[in-house]
Amino acid sequence: MKLFDETKVHVAFEISLTLKGAFALAEIAASIFTYFITGQFLLDLVQAITRTELAEDPRDFVANYLLHAAQGLSVSSQHFTAFYLLSHGVIKLWLIIGLWQKKRGYYPAAIAVFGLFILYQLYRYSFTHSLLLLLITALDVVVIGLTWFEYQHLRRLLPNGQRK
Repeated sequence: MKLFDETKVHVAFEISLTLKGAFALAEIAASIFTYFITGQFLLDLVQAITRTELAEDPRDFVANYLLHAAQGLSVSSQHFTAFYLLSHGVIKLWLIIGLWQKKRGYYPAAIAVFGLFILYQLYRYSFTHSLLLLLITALDVVVIGLTWFEYQHLRRLLPNGQRK
């Protein structure tokens, strides 16, 4: 039995695209939400969410982090976050649609763009030490690997003259 059975790699690739597509849609929705909410609404929402946890444990790391982040959110950082989420989500969704359609040019483009996202995420991790950011980065590494395998498989199936 081969470690990298092409059928299993293809299924894993399709699952990873579905996950990345869901994340991309969530980022687009979050960007719209982020752009249109007020700072006070966000602070009230975070306070309501963390109130019970902070009553039980006033030193709860996650609750305090969320509360502190909501209190320190400026309008410019809110707009940057909205822009970042929207652009990141739209670019990912565009690439994923091209990959689902098996367009050969999208494979190297996706590998390059996801690689740039990884570099930026690692840069951001150096400031935030966010476990979620590491998990997203790990998913991106897996998607890049699966995209590479799928691209190699597609190149073997379609002769050089044929393009899809």
